[in-house]
Amino acid sequence: MLVQNILNGISLGSVYALIAVGFALIFNVLKFSNFSQGGVMTVTAYVGYVASRYLSEHLDSSLVLFSAVLAAAALSGALIAAAVERLAFRRLRRTKSEPVYYFISSITMGILLENLITIYASSNFYSYPRFFTTSTVPLFGVNVAVTDMMMFGLSITALLVLLFILYRTKIGLGIRAACFDVNTVQLMGMNPDFLVTMALMISGALGGVSGVFLGMNYTLYPQLGQMVVKGFVASVLGGLGSIHGAVIGAVLLGVLEIFFISWVGAGWAPVFIFVVMLAFLLVRPRGIAGVIVQEKA
Repeated sequence: MLVQNILNGISLGSVYALIAVGFALIFNVLKFSNFSQGGVMTVTAYVGYVASRYLSEHLDSSLVLFSAVLAAAALSGALIAAAVERLAFRRLRRTKSEPVYYFISSITMGILLENLITIYASSNFYSYPRFFTTSTVPLFGVNVAVTDMMMFGLSITALLVLLFILYRTKIGLGIRAACFDVNTVQLMGMNPDFLVTMALMISGALGGVSGVFLGMNYTLYPQLGQMVVKGFVASVLGGLGSIHGAVIGAVLLGVLEIFFISWVGAGWAPVFIFVVMLAFLLVRPRGIAGVIVQEKA
């Protein structure tokens, strides 16, 4: 039971890590917590669902179908995030608005996207099709769901790709420079609008993948994006703005959530999680990584 809960928690935490890293990346660049990510997750989860229904009629391989659904969700997440940047954040950035206006704008966009999905799909609940015929495989003496293993493996792959982009490409260099001052990147001959858009698109792509995973793990419904709060909690635990701290915080959150569910039930688990978070932040307000990015001037 102990090993089972730990493995399930790590798998769930890896999905939360995708959301938390998206928070950390945008907080680094624009110095605010981007809650429009919840709306992006909701839309991409539905895009993945529609893609799975359509492509299942044309693709025989479950692995190819699963990969195509993730690709569709990641691409749609990136495109939606780019549109959000253009509509909600660019003018605020050019007028050097206070962070609170970014925060309000991000929440507004998140609610807008969720309401658009509600209008399109109503409040009905949907379930993703089963991608794999084998439901569980033995690991360390316990049975682990194939979907959990795929979520863990692909989440780790997505995070490694992100690290490669950030530390091995010119775009990544520009994004990291923008973390210090988004406007000074012009001295490097790079367009700050392009770099901010790329940061949002990367965050949106991660949100797209996590949206599909959450849609598979839970029932698909218009308020699915509200689970973005879990990613925010993980980011706070890890230290706002710290990417590696966000990953550690997400895995810790996933393990704690699974254990609390097994101990007190799903209804009380969120209460205990937030109590633990508050107690932890009282002791270590800078989070696990000991980092709080300076607020935007």
